[in-house]
Amino acid sequence: MFSAQQYVKATSLQQALELNQKRSSAILGGGCWMRLGKKNYATLIDLSGLGLDTIEETPEEIVLGAMVTLRQLETSPVLAAAFGPLFARMTEHIVGVQFRNCATLGGSVVSRFGFSDIITGLLALDCEVELVQKGRVSLADYVQMPYDRDVLARVILKKNGRRAWYESFRNTETDLPVLNCAVSCLNGSARVVVGARPARAVMQEFGQMPSEQRLQEMLDKTEFGSNMRAGAEYRRQLAGVLCRRAIEQVKGDAECR
Repeated sequence: MFSAQQYVKATSLQQALELNQKRSSAILGGGCWMRLGKKNYATLIDLSGLGLDTIEETPEEIVLGAMVTLRQLETSPVLAAAFGPLFARMTEHIVGVQFRNCATLGGSVVSRFGFSDIITGLLALDCEVELVQKGRVSLADYVQMPYDRDVLARVILKKNGRRAWYESFRNTETDLPVLNCAVSCLNGSARVVVGARPARAVMQEFGQMPSEQRLQEMLDKTEFGSNMRAGAEYRRQLAGVLCRRAIEQVKGDAECR
């Protein structure tokens, strides 16, 4: 369990940014992963008083606050109307409902874990993150950036008609994924994302839904690794199965034919 010398409930994002500049400080999201460590922080910064726990919709975008929980993503009628079962599928196996009621979107995105269901699913969409210091940055760029002391405020999803599907495989129902993938299409073009390799997710754009040959070429060029959950070659074979399933689901959408 972690400990802290000081707890501050931020009154503004600017205050949170200033407090977070010290390496001994940390943003307190749901605390679900933080509690597994034994680090002693000088200052814990709580964003819960800044109204970042809402899902807001405009004609062009859906804006997710950093403090939105994974359970909110799973059950949101706004997200379901825009993206079908995508968010339910990419959250439903994450530990359990109690965990998902605590774990936050911001914590999942900022951590950029290689095994992340959330990152893989979001990369299939046209998605940006809003940082207090840097402003809006595409998620694809953000996941490649080095860790710094900036503060994530929001995640923005474009409502442009993109259709997406998510697949994952786990050794047990609520374990971390052995491998995950997401496939999406927009105006005939396709995007394939493969995560939990076990490294961070990789993304490939295609001018059309990829054929069997083009998908295999992508997977042949993708690096897979081994860990306690699976070997590299097993992950490579599994990626082919999951990606093909996701492609078939997306092709079944009338707007993606």
